[in-house]
Amino acid sequence: MRRFADDMPDPARPGTRLKVPHMGWNRVRALRPAPILAGLPEEPYFYFVHSYYVEPADPSVTAGVTEYGHRFTSVIWRENLFATQFHPEKSQAAGLTLLRNFASLAR
Repeated sequence: MRRFADDMPDPARPGTRLKVPHMGWNRVRALRPAPILAGLPEEPYFYFVHSYYVEPADPSVTAGVTEYGHRFTSVIWRENLFATQFHPEKSQAAGLTLLRNFASLAR
């Protein structure tokens, strides 16, 4: 687990820094078709609140990535294990779709 650097430049506002913790809406780009991301638009928005991110030892488990200062893993999928860096329960329609997908896999 790594902490976001406090001095990450904000590309949208030159001369300023990105805030840590990372709070707010951000896109998730799927790297492969994970079942929990089924039915979502390309690069959907999800709600994030975090200061740390994971760097998987096995990069093949990364199913989705997000940009915040740099690219980081935001969705992990391996066999029947799923993890997200964002909060699906706070992510409106996209979050509901993800949670429905997850529930359907548990049947």
